[in-house]
Amino acid sequence: MSVDQSAPPPQAPAPPRRGAWALLRPLVLRVHFWGGVLVGPCLLVAALTGLAYTLMPSLEPVVYRDVLTVPASDAQVPLADQVRVGMDAMPDTELRSVRPGPTPTDTTQVIANDPTLPESFYRTAFVDPHTGDLRGVLETYGSGQAMPLRAWVDQLHRNLHLGDAGRLYTELAASWLWVLVLAGLALWIGLVRRRRKERASALLVPRTSGGRRARLLSWHAVVGLWAAIGLLFLSATGLTWSTYAGENISALRAQLSWETPEPDTALPGSVAVRPGAGEHAGHGGTAGMAVPAEVAPASFDVAARTAADFGLDGLIQITPGDEPGAATTVTQIDRTWPEEHDAIAIDPATGQVTDVVRFADWPLAAKLATYGVDAHMGYLFGVANQVVLAVLALGLACMVVWGYTLWFRRGPGRRPGHVPSDGVLRTLPRGLLAAVAVVTVAVGVAVPLLGASLLAFLLLETLLDRRRTAAREDAPRP
Repeated sequence: MSVDQSAPPPQAPAPPRRGAWALLRPLVLRVHFWGGVLVGPCLLVAALTGLAYTLMPSLEPVVYRDVLTVPASDAQVPLADQVRVGMDAMPDTELRSVRPGPTPTDTTQVIANDPTLPESFYRTAFVDPHTGDLRGVLETYGSGQAMPLRAWVDQLHRNLHLGDAGRLYTELAASWLWVLVLAGLALWIGLVRRRRKERASALLVPRTSGGRRARLLSWHAVVGLWAAIGLLFLSATGLTWSTYAGENISALRAQLSWETPEPDTALPGSVAVRPGAGEHAGHGGTAGMAVPAEVAPASFDVAARTAADFGLDGLIQITPGDEPGAATTVTQIDRTWPEEHDAIAIDPATGQVTDVVRFADWPLAAKLATYGVDAHMGYLFGVANQVVLAVLALGLACMVVWGYTLWFRRGPGRRPGHVPSDGVLRTLPRGLLAAVAVVTVAVGVAVPLLGASLLAFLLLETLLDRRRTAAREDAPRP
């Protein structure tokens, strides 16, 4: 039998078509790597300072016991007299609001604006409600009335005591944290799925055998998997306090009518005034505007009695109107579960309630924002909340250290290894590349620091790619 020499040789089978994840994985790996290298120090500092902050709610009552607590007694000094004692101890200040002690062993806090203090810092006098004695005057911070120690740690966590410029470090960390978590989850799940010989438990349980780098990778990934929901929550709530992304979030809430409702303080025949409350200013918001120093102290007794008759109990804050013809507001400020934030506006002359805002009637988004902020700060569920935050902070700090160790162990001699392969954008199909570009632009606009750093990465990628291409072209050929 003859063989047809003109027959074309058999063609090799076409390579199998790669799925979307196979195409995207190099890009996700590179984003996870570069993002971790960039914001790792920021995340480590945020984790350690956040860990310190979780200790403050337990330490504060002990450190400041002498000004926060008094012996219980049935005697009660009028609130007006307590306000006078407090203001006499704080000359050259302007009365802001009053917080009566919620229990017989708590002092009354007379809060004043001091022009010598930074924004969101106040001068507070602590008065014994049973004797009218002054227990002390301290500088406090935010709507949570943080004492000096907690305020110092709060500012360290928030801006490293560097002012507005320092806030960029936390915004950069919060902006990248969710990206790193989601990218890391995708990479780890994909890796375990490819290793079909490994049991499913490899996804959830760190390895205790094998090489050190393999064990480190397992610990880095598994801890991230277990902590993912908590870290995503911290990233989302942290962005609400940020400078640029926070402005976008506030604008979105305003456009969708998701803002925190407040009672109308306008009395008949007067111009409407708003108290200016919000849950984000000063790491938890401010609860009223400055009030004139000559406000009648007796109005506080009227407001307290009216609030009690109206069912507002527990921890409350009384804030007089900030100008003549404005109502006094009384707001519940209990930030533990179940939270109480009912608020009423009261005519200080008659004690009549002129407006009511119930927490139950708040928009769902406003409630969720309040819950998120208070959980982030460790208030919502008390000690359990603080323990969870501490565990998350420790886990995040460990993951950062493990991540840098993995990078150093990529190369020989424990030197920093090579960056994951570059040029990944050129390998993407046009449709997938367009989708990546659209998502990146949208996220970059919503989270500006993330967008700016991604743009910097892209420019760096382009520069490195051109240098390597030029080096290959200039290399001598054998």
